[in-house]
Amino acid sequence: MTQQVEAAGLTVDELAARAGVTVRTVRFYSTRGLLPPPVIGPRRVGRYGPEHLSRLALIEELQHQGMTLAAIERYVRQLPDGLSADDLALHRALVAAWQPDTARRTTRAELQQRAGRALTEDDLDRLAAMEVLERTDDPDVFQADPALLHLGVRLLDVPIALRTVLAAREVVLTHTREAARELTRLFRDEVWEPYREGGPDPEQVETMKSLSAHMQPMVVQALVTAFQRSMREELRASFPAEEESRPASSAEEESRPASPAEEDGAPR
Repeated sequence: MTQQVEAAGLTVDELAARAGVTVRTVRFYSTRGLLPPPVIGPRRVGRYGPEHLSRLALIEELQHQGMTLAAIERYVRQLPDGLSADDLALHRALVAAWQPDTARRTTRAELQQRAGRALTEDDLDRLAAMEVLERTDDPDVFQADPALLHLGVRLLDVPIALRTVLAAREVVLTHTREAARELTRLFRDEVWEPYREGGPDPEQVETMKSLSAHMQPMVVQALVTAFQRSMREELRASFPAEEESRPASSAEEESRPASPAEEDGAPR
């Protein structure tokens, strides 16, 4: 039933419920050009798809960064045309690198409303394995990332065993930990230690603070870009026939947040 609804599209009310915003906010974003127009179905009813959900998640993340409506509009205008829901999710993940954590307390009822479907215990286990949510002592309360939830829900219908998801997670964790360890060592040995040996300097202190604050998002973007390229090369080598017929992803475009402007933000 869920797959049929996704194929047919969501009404504006369903889209708002899935995104965790009001219908008024959806319509406001549409009038400002932040959302593409819906597909007009029978009886002139607008239908929305996964790309609208992903775009709303991206807008929400930009708001969490403190960006004003004008800055968000500039950012969205710079995005390439025809981005898929997955491409938009990548942009959202890169933007989220500027925030320490986006998980928040969410009830089971809220999760199911955002998912647009009932979630079984097996579904919750799979979402936890994908790090979309974490269980708490209360079985009906979770720490969840709402912006990633709809992408995680889409993966629930992909025929991949839970053990495979867990194995993939372990591979990612192992190699990202090693990359983080080596990059931290380089920063410590090549940047931090020479700075300390130079003695206290107010200007250097501010420079180091700024560099430390910006290092994580820069490294995240570099890692994501490198991983995309490596993954594409591996897929081409392993599945040459399939890759030859697959269009290039527009997600390879680099995303850079615009500078905030002095203007009121959008309604919540």
